[in-house]
Amino acid sequence: MTVAPAYEERLGVPLRWWVQSTMLVAVLWLSVAVATPAAVAWVVCAIGLAVMVFSLLLIGSPRVVVADRTFRAGRAHIGAEHLGSAVALDAEETRRVAGVDADARAYLLLRPYLKRAVKVEITDPADPAPYWLVSTRRPDELAQALTALTRTP
Repeated sequence: MTVAPAYEERLGVPLRWWVQSTMLVAVLWLSVAVATPAAVAWVVCAIGLAVMVFSLLLIGSPRVVVADRTFRAGRAHIGAEHLGSAVALDAEETRRVAGVDADARAYLLLRPYLKRAVKVEITDPADPAPYWLVSTRRPDELAQALTALTRTP
């Protein structure tokens, strides 16, 4: 029997990025169609569309999961025994912690279309990262899930 994750989120790109990228591919098709035969324009457009879909899926592929006594953020994961406090940050705090107050050793999973994040202290003395800063749409829920994870024996 599998246990449902305490928290799970995919950091997908917003709909407006898809719309704007599709409009860019349409403009590309129009530009090429004016100067070349229709078949060339469609091939160029298909390649542009494939690059667009691949890029947006790659950018929006990271998942943030709290499950099985583990915190996963993108490709990184860490056990609950190495986690300290988790603090939900608003947009201004996130900007400050990711900018002027940043530690170069920290693990960052930030997305420009997500303004809020959670800062999680790392207590593992062997880990060079003092904290993780992870973008999220629901920082309060993620911070609560991480706090519950660290308190569970």
